[in-house]
Amino acid sequence: MSASSPFADDAATDPEDRELTLRAQAGDRDALERLIARHQAWIYNIVRRMLYWPQDSEDTTQEILIKVITKLSTFEGRSSFRTWLYRLVINHVLNLKRRKSEDWDFGRYKVALDAMPDQELPDPHSIPADIQLIVEEAKIGCTSGVLLCLDRQQRLIYVLSEIFGATDFVGAELFEITRENFRQKLSRARRDLHAFLNNQCGLVNGANPCRCAKKTGAFIQAGFVNPQNLLFARERVIRVREVAEKTLDNLDALQAAFAEVHRDHPFHEPPDFVAALRSLIDSADFKSTLELD
Repeated sequence: MSASSPFADDAATDPEDRELTLRAQAGDRDALERLIARHQAWIYNIVRRMLYWPQDSEDTTQEILIKVITKLSTFEGRSSFRTWLYRLVINHVLNLKRRKSEDWDFGRYKVALDAMPDQELPDPHSIPADIQLIVEEAKIGCTSGVLLCLDRQQRLIYVLSEIFGATDFVGAELFEITRENFRQKLSRARRDLHAFLNNQCGLVNGANPCRCAKKTGAFIQAGFVNPQNLLFARERVIRVREVAEKTLDNLDALQAAFAEVHRDHPFHEPPDFVAALRSLIDSADFKSTLELD
């Protein structure tokens, strides 16, 4: 993983990215692998928040990285490598075939949550994981699902800005729009999430009746949480806020609260895409296509 967030304003001039890119374009396989390793976690974590499911996210991240490798020779340095790379990520994600998980909207999500009865937590001896991890799984799964209620562009702008800390300067550059337009789109995403979470989520507004622990049993029964296969919760995790700086703007306390809900989510450790792609690069046909040594 890159030592610092690629979405900091000064990341565009990262000298290590520039050196690795030039060496990779010259056929240096080690430089290519190091370049992938620096960015794979960030790409994977963007995709996880867009697609929710780990397997879909792994497949899509690998598709993106293959595209990065095959198109690297077309990078001419007219923009920074960061800008070129994450524009490619954005365009790939925005043009994905619509997933079934994206059929949600805030109205349907509220109805589904309201249909989940409050229950006592399961007997700790009846499940194969620590009960607090199960509750954490329910919390992260539920608040991740809320993001799917945003349309795809809104979701991506919110993920990059509110979760990973991209400023309007960086966001406008990546989306190729004006800073004012980026701020407007972000404001609409915040407004839509605010309207839902302020009225529904007890993590944001303590006056709300919904509490993750009370819904956990119903989530298990409905199949949204599988104690034998946790998608989000781990005993030791790095949180997003630990790796992505957040530039504070004129957010009120409530807006800041619902942003922090998502910044408290794990920064997921990606699979080793370098190893997976190495076997692909080693194939004769692929090596010829890339013109690598």
